[in-house]
Amino acid sequence: MTTATTTATAQTFLLPDVGEGLTEADIVTWRVAVGDTVTVNQIIVDIETVKSVVELPSPYAGEVVELLAAEGEVVAVGSPIIAIRTAGAPASAPAAPAAPAAPIAPAEGEAGEPEPRLLVGYGARDSGRSRRRRGAVPSGAAAPAVTPPASPVTPPAPAVTPPASAVTPSAPAVTPPAAPGRDRPRAKPPIRKLAKVLGVDLAAVEPTGPDGTVARADVLRASESGGRPASAAPAPAAVTGSETRIPIKGVRKHTAAAMVASAFTAPHVTEFVTVDVTKTLELRELVQRRREFRDTKLTPLAFVARAYLRALARIPMATARWDETAQEIVIPAGVNLGLAVATPRGLMVPNIKDAHTLGLLDLANAINELAATARDGRTTPEAMAGGSTTITNVGVFGVDTGTPILNPGETAILAVGAIRRQPWVVEDAAGERIEPRSIVQLALSFDHRVLDGAEGSQVLADTAALLAEPGLAAL
Repeated sequence: MTTATTTATAQTFLLPDVGEGLTEADIVTWRVAVGDTVTVNQIIVDIETVKSVVELPSPYAGEVVELLAAEGEVVAVGSPIIAIRTAGAPASAPAAPAAPAAPIAPAEGEAGEPEPRLLVGYGARDSGRSRRRRGAVPSGAAAPAVTPPASPVTPPAPAVTPPASAVTPSAPAVTPPAAPGRDRPRAKPPIRKLAKVLGVDLAAVEPTGPDGTVARADVLRASESGGRPASAAPAPAAVTGSETRIPIKGVRKHTAAAMVASAFTAPHVTEFVTVDVTKTLELRELVQRRREFRDTKLTPLAFVARAYLRALARIPMATARWDETAQEIVIPAGVNLGLAVATPRGLMVPNIKDAHTLGLLDLANAINELAATARDGRTTPEAMAGGSTTITNVGVFGVDTGTPILNPGETAILAVGAIRRQPWVVEDAAGERIEPRSIVQLALSFDHRVLDGAEGSQVLADTAALLAEPGLAAL
């Protein structure tokens, strides 16, 4: 639900709850500045919740009067973040008092048409959004009717003031001025946050990313060369003497709380198995050469996920959740497979909806898209909700295995270690011999309230068997 308050001449948009009981969010990046013209559903700001970065659309069409929260500020749900003069409130007020504007006024020339449906929380990125500045008030016209003495929306007294070194009398309330002759640097929210942590001025960085965007490598390169902002908001990390203090908030804060709750609520049991996956890797090479897979990055993780999903089909209790309030074990109709992804903002676990219905090609594409979206900071709250079980691929860091902590609300999590070439005892009709083989270690943690040892062991053993002999999947 979109929330706003109305002043005599402008609409004040309050930070909404974008889902799952949000209580606060960080203002990551403003997409608009004071004086810009915005349309209904145009993305105006990126906010960081405890789970993801969310694009927040405007519920109004009109002119931005004031930004009421600064980038990097933590804002409580229900607090004002922006004031917009709607199309129904003209800049030049007539002699009679201006009436309050409607929540969503039709744009000029569109009277009588149905109102656009407001996107709540996040929506499609609008590549054609306007960044035009309104011109000065014509000579002889009345002053803009946005400065009533009692109004909370008063441009001369911005609610949030950047450091004095970054402000001039004509500067926007929040956004520092860009370098002369240059537009505001284009960068994704995680890149902007990285630049703030490292103290890098994005306006001074030479972009090498797609369409002239600043890439992560660009920020790191600028940091190594000593690039610092001339005037920017204080970095979130405070350096005092030999210590560096980083505020715990956003995804890291949520992850910490969730892991503590999980570790001290669900009785964890972890079991391990070492598997010869040589035949699976040979199958991967064969499948990758097929025409339909040529444009798909086919990783070993896709085969692990496929084997794990087949094992879960035999023991559906492994996808259940423990309902403490109702004193029930709830088994979902399908499997939403979560994948733990390391991102610049911390660990995230989005999930692939109904993964059990996907063939290898669709599953591989879904894994690739999910990981790319998470690393780019574009994961939606919906993608983080409703997980059934999780895979964490610690092997990408060169780690053999680990004892993973359950994602809260789930019963099982599978850790996949690094695949290594090792000497292995191979047995066939000719007897035993030692050969170099591709070996991996798997670890399954599960909630012992839901799964007993036999069921947990069966899930892990079935997953390992399918990876050792992928032909068993045909049975």
